[in-house]
Amino acid sequence: MEVRPGYKQTEGGVIPADWEVKPLGELACVTAGGTPSRTNAKYWNGDIPWVTTSEVDFYTIYYAAQFITQEGLNNSAANLLPPGTLLMALYGQGKTRGKVGILGIEAATNQACAAISLKHGVSREFIFHFLASQYDVIRNLSNTGNQENLNSSLVRSISVLLPTEAERRAIAAALSDVDALLAGLTRLIAKKRDLKQAAMQQLLTGQTRLPGFHEDWQVQRLDELGTWKGGMTPSMQNPAYWQNGDVPWISSGDVKVVLLAGTGFSVTSAAVRHGATTVVPAKSIVVVTRSGILRKYLPVAMNVVPMAINQDIKALIPAAKFSASFLLHALIGNGDRILASCLKAGTTVESVEFRWLKAFTVSVPTTIPEQTAIAVVLSDMDAELSALETRRDKTRDLKQAMMQELLTGRTRLV
Repeated sequence: MEVRPGYKQTEGGVIPADWEVKPLGELACVTAGGTPSRTNAKYWNGDIPWVTTSEVDFYTIYYAAQFITQEGLNNSAANLLPPGTLLMALYGQGKTRGKVGILGIEAATNQACAAISLKHGVSREFIFHFLASQYDVIRNLSNTGNQENLNSSLVRSISVLLPTEAERRAIAAALSDVDALLAGLTRLIAKKRDLKQAAMQQLLTGQTRLPGFHEDWQVQRLDELGTWKGGMTPSMQNPAYWQNGDVPWISSGDVKVVLLAGTGFSVTSAAVRHGATTVVPAKSIVVVTRSGILRKYLPVAMNVVPMAINQDIKALIPAAKFSASFLLHALIGNGDRILASCLKAGTTVESVEFRWLKAFTVSVPTTIPEQTAIAVVLSDMDAELSALETRRDKTRDLKQAMMQELLTGRTRLV
């Protein structure tokens, strides 16, 4: 392939003629951390932040969930790192491996984090953005042979495309501006979530009443609020149940939004006719009762069209005297309490005991107008959160597109 004027072919691809390609090991010292012995209580709960890969997620790290003591630091492979040190996740579950972050505090790390200490004169912001742009490439470094994780040697071997100093500063400034916008949106979303949580606590318990409502509330079991149904998975071996399906079929992975308009799979009307699955009407409240995610929160949603459900889902079809939207928010707002009361112990995959779920009690206004009014307030807050999250996601996509252009030299700023 012919290289256009002003560019050259390198091991890092086609780049501007005045750019260089260097391994990261020439630009930085790369080391890994360590973990003090868990059996020695003197090594833990001190005042030294100890960062793990769960905190490395493409932003500046100001907080660590765990702390070690000076004695723990002295008696382990952990090192105290200064603010500004780049970190890379060497291994971890799911999408963790290959993520990068910047230490905003003095901290130590565990052995799953690579500490990248840049040499004098190397722009931290530029290298951070470059490594972030190479996330997929970096992950693939650990997919050769039997190697499942990254290590310090692989990190040192990463090829870095280096513009001139002036262009590095310009690129870093442009991407940092987008990062600042993302950080602002993230903070605003967190604040709005906190406000919604506070509103649910007040409105769903009757501690705060909306103007014009004075009727008593009732405490009711969830099985008194409507009809509950469980789901099924049609045979995967029967194409008549799946090919050209037109009935959305809910699995636990679909319940990620409050209002569920679509799903990853659909089943056919034949599957429904033959009783191979269960269809629930629109405005049913679907609750995930079996999933690893139950370690963190209880996924709850309302389907906006009739849908089939699988065996990991239970659905509440509200009785006529209850607002479906209110019950949706009531279950979301009581999610932590439901898990505390209904989660079964000792199971391979976390699951909610159905009979305990149905016996769980919530406070409910006795009139539909008050239920509806509360639901409107909380739904408006959900809509505002959704709009902010959409804006944040679009900004992330914009940054990704900018990185692909700027960090490969396809678009020049200088």
